[in-house]
Amino acid sequence: MRVLFGVLLVALLSACATSTGGGRISEKDQVAAATQAWIDAMGSHDPERVVALYAPEAVLWGTTSPTLRDNPATVRDYFNLLTRVPPDYKGVLVEQRIRVYGDLAINTGTYTFIGPARDAADKPIRRQARFSFVYRNRNGRWLIVDHHSSAVPPP
Repeated sequence: MRVLFGVLLVALLSACATSTGGGRISEKDQVAAATQAWIDAMGSHDPERVVALYAPEAVLWGTTSPTLRDNPATVRDYFNLLTRVPPDYKGVLVEQRIRVYGDLAINTGTYTFIGPARDAADKPIRRQARFSFVYRNRNGRWLIVDHHSSAVPPP
């Protein structure tokens, strides 16, 4: 009886540790981390690092793209612009709203791009953009399957 009680106690404590966080990251936090990984990859200026965050069937409407990108080659082509930006070019995540629906998640929000355009004093111009990322969880990894980004219009 004592052995059974001990086993049940260990099982109960283990379940409590898992359900209260015990090292497990929530799905919303995982999606937030995937979005931050995209921001960080953009700041690395490495197109391959960015493209690795997209599923092979991903669709991209880039902020400055006149065309829909719907395969890895065209997504890579869009992000090749990162090889030509100045060292201070980066994106900054401003706000996000994450919703998770099973193995799909949507993150909608805004980010600010700093550069590559410059003002008259040669300072990088800040451009706000809004985004929608759709992620799909594949083997524990949230990959982008749809990404739309557009410039925020002036007030």
